[in-house]
Amino acid sequence: MKKKIMFMLINMNIGGTEKALLNMIAEMPRDQYEITIMLLEPRGAFLEMIPAYIQIEYLKGYSHIKEFLNKPLHLIAWKLLKAGKALAVISALYLYFLLRVLNNKNAFFKSVLRQYPAVGTDYDIAVAYAGPMDFISYYVVHKIKSKKKIQWIHFDITRIGFDNRFASKTYKDFDKVFVVSEEGRSKLLQAIPRLKHKVETFKNMISRDLILSLAEEEIGFEDGFNGIRILTVGRLSKEKGQDLTIPVLERLIENGYNVRWYCVGEGVARAQYEHMIQQYQLENDYILLGARINPYPFMKECDIYVQPSRHEGYCITLAEALCFDNPIISTDFTGAREQITHEQSGLIVNFDEDQMYQAVRRLLDDEILKMRLKKTEDIKTTDKTYQLEKLYV
Repeated sequence: MKKKIMFMLINMNIGGTEKALLNMIAEMPRDQYEITIMLLEPRGAFLEMIPAYIQIEYLKGYSHIKEFLNKPLHLIAWKLLKAGKALAVISALYLYFLLRVLNNKNAFFKSVLRQYPAVGTDYDIAVAYAGPMDFISYYVVHKIKSKKKIQWIHFDITRIGFDNRFASKTYKDFDKVFVVSEEGRSKLLQAIPRLKHKVETFKNMISRDLILSLAEEEIGFEDGFNGIRILTVGRLSKEKGQDLTIPVLERLIENGYNVRWYCVGEGVARAQYEHMIQQYQLENDYILLGARINPYPFMKECDIYVQPSRHEGYCITLAEALCFDNPIISTDFTGAREQITHEQSGLIVNFDEDQMYQAVRRLLDDEILKMRLKKTEDIKTTDKTYQLEKLYV
């Protein structure tokens, strides 16, 4: 009999967490699992990438509570007061009291969800996959009927405003807590040592054959540039660190290097980065390509791949870049050294403009180093069968 497993996320926007899920379910045997993806919202470019045999569900009524979960409650109360909705004002102020005065997130979620019944389907495994996203963790624990429940941590908890109090109270109700890197696991246990018997490392999976196949389906760069192409892939946001690379490119060009830097991705920092590009007069040299469902033709065709993140859990774009025969530079975020070995399968630098500049310059100047990194066999892979067994053992 197939095991019924449910993964809960916010949406299917183009991002590492969503891509990691798509990669994993592609490796899960269809004759062993009946898979459901439950989303808070019906949006995201990756929706069309979900296989047809996967059931998609949406949290009914989420639109009615989304504002209370995501906006300042005192502003909501003020808006309701101006609209003359006295009872709703009292409700909003009560939620504000629970969350901001008592700092009791569990009581806050309980109140928000008081009229929501438990999901009718009985699952074998229910996964709070968009972790840590506290609302989803609470919902899986209290509103999903399942024989086994799993919390997934995709980020460096020391860098994202992790709520130790909520996690300490809620994570004890999960059967397992998966973290996507050994370093990330260590940081979680430093924060909540009592979880030691539940916490395991579950590294993100990729399908190398699928990635190489997708790289052949489309054309990447079409600008006719005949110099060195440097590529970065990731959401345009502070944590992904693209702002580090803009002044690096300026220094490279000032020193006579014929290079262009390309970024695949979209996000809230686009306007900031466009302004920086103008400040450094790099409009023709630093190219924002926007979001791409298939970034792999660019990964295949670039000359150097750079991952400049401030922090990660387990960087899936770095793992994908390793599928191609290009030298790689990465900042030293959580999990980076579990993916590449410095001076063997890539160069690892601190999040520092001068170190990044010197690393790129080394690759541009040292053809022997460049060829050595291109031909490396020191690519760290994940045992997919062993990983999947962790789901149901």
